[in-house]
Amino acid sequence: MKSSMKLTKKEIFSIPNILCYFRILLIPVFMISYINAKETRDYYFAAFIVLLSGLTDFADGFIARHFNMVTELGKAIDPVADKLSQAAIVISLMIRIEPMRWLFLLFAVKELFMGITSIVLLTKHNTKMDGAKWFGKVSTFVFYTVMFIIIVFPSLDVGVRNILILISGLFLLLAFLLYAQVFLKMYQETQKKK
Repeated sequence: MKSSMKLTKKEIFSIPNILCYFRILLIPVFMISYINAKETRDYYFAAFIVLLSGLTDFADGFIARHFNMVTELGKAIDPVADKLSQAAIVISLMIRIEPMRWLFLLFAVKELFMGITSIVLLTKHNTKMDGAKWFGKVSTFVFYTVMFIIIVFPSLDVGVRNILILISGLFLLLAFLLYAQVFLKMYQETQKKK
């Protein structure tokens, strides 16, 4: 049992895991560049970091699945890199754009619920969800697309910007509700086994 928990050099330095580390390193680069942005090119650079983060997120999953490089470490750090990246983007934008606080609140509630529920299911019932669901991936794609547009066009019409934030929020809420159903079903299945 203990040997399966031991990390090997090959696992630590696999290409998908290196891409995850890189994505985590991009977080402070994005935050500093966006918070200090004054000129158009500054916003373009911040948007480029978001795009690069999104592309590396897609690439690490693709490489891991298609080249049989899925590791337990990767399964653990990939969602951490995702959530840290998304939180950094929302927090940074919240400094300049007030309605972002509602998106942040929804994001925080969803992630806290999923984190606590996952820990309870794993520790008390020895069960866990195996990877992200399609609706979570769609929500993440919409989130990155909306954030990219808002960052690239800082002088975007307030009404249009707020509609984009609302769209991202609706997808986030939908993913939250659907994940809640998945967790409820997992819990019910553990109760049947008793």
